[in-house]
Amino acid sequence: MPTRRTALHIASALLALALSGPTLAQGSYPDHVVKVIVGLPAGGSADMIARMLGQKLNAQFGQPFVIENRAGGSGQIGMPAVARAAADGYTLTVSPASFLTTNKSIFKTLPYDPEADFMPISRLVNQPMVLVVKDRQKYPTASAFLAAAKAAPGKISYASSGDGSPQHLGGLMFETRSQARMLHVPYKGGALAVNDTLAGNVDAMFAVLPEALPHIQAGKLHALGLMSLQRSPVLPDVPTMAEGGLANLNLSAWVAILAPAKTPRPIIDQLNRAVNTAMDAEFKAKLAASGIEVAPSTPEELQRIITADIKLHAELVKAAGLTPQ
Repeated sequence: MPTRRTALHIASALLALALSGPTLAQGSYPDHVVKVIVGLPAGGSADMIARMLGQKLNAQFGQPFVIENRAGGSGQIGMPAVARAAADGYTLTVSPASFLTTNKSIFKTLPYDPEADFMPISRLVNQPMVLVVKDRQKYPTASAFLAAAKAAPGKISYASSGDGSPQHLGGLMFETRSQARMLHVPYKGGALAVNDTLAGNVDAMFAVLPEALPHIQAGKLHALGLMSLQRSPVLPDVPTMAEGGLANLNLSAWVAILAPAKTPRPIIDQLNRAVNTAMDAEFKAKLAASGIEVAPSTPEELQRIITADIKLHAELVKAAGLTPQ
């Protein structure tokens, strides 16, 4: 029969083991496949970034980071799946900014809470927006495009990858800050929007630079202006909107990686360190060629960015007079 002292030792040991259990489990993370949900179709810039990052994380951890595309509803299919997943680090999302910011103003209700349902890990990249058209003779410059839009209110059309998407937000910013009125045509993904712009079925697109860049370089789309403070190294001859006479039109479509809320902080920190390591010189060079700026952050910095952009995008949506759907 154990003595009282022996019983106390056993109890202390069991308590220590119980307290150390989560730390030991987190220390072995990951020990099986990690699913990374992207709420957009394959082929867009967010999907490309997710796949590049997944390969790097696979090499670091020795476990597959499998990309799963759940497109539709401007993120309202993929994002809730992540929000409802176990908070164990085995379901993540690589998300465009709009799913976490603009959607809160565009839709009356969402099947997820952008601020409460996710744990930020890191911002991944910034992507400049660019106004592109197929008909360069009809719209030779950004100012000519604006003049056409003002001359025919509601007639000039622009494509986007869905309500609340970066392309939609670019159009809203253009409209509200230039006092123009255009026709928004949403698609289920950036690739589809680009295809119809190429086909001439819509007049223009406020595209995320990577999705439009190959077509600009091939001469199939004409870039009128970048919605950024400076020109892009991959398109040195394309002026900024300010250089084209349209001031205060700066917008970046960032992409971030997040986990479900309540994911243990040691796992979040481990993933944050891994993301920063993944964004090495090779990673940066590949993205730079596509016009993408690598821009990792701390989880706290990403949370501040989300909060600030929710406010900014709400102001744009309100100024545009849009009624939440």
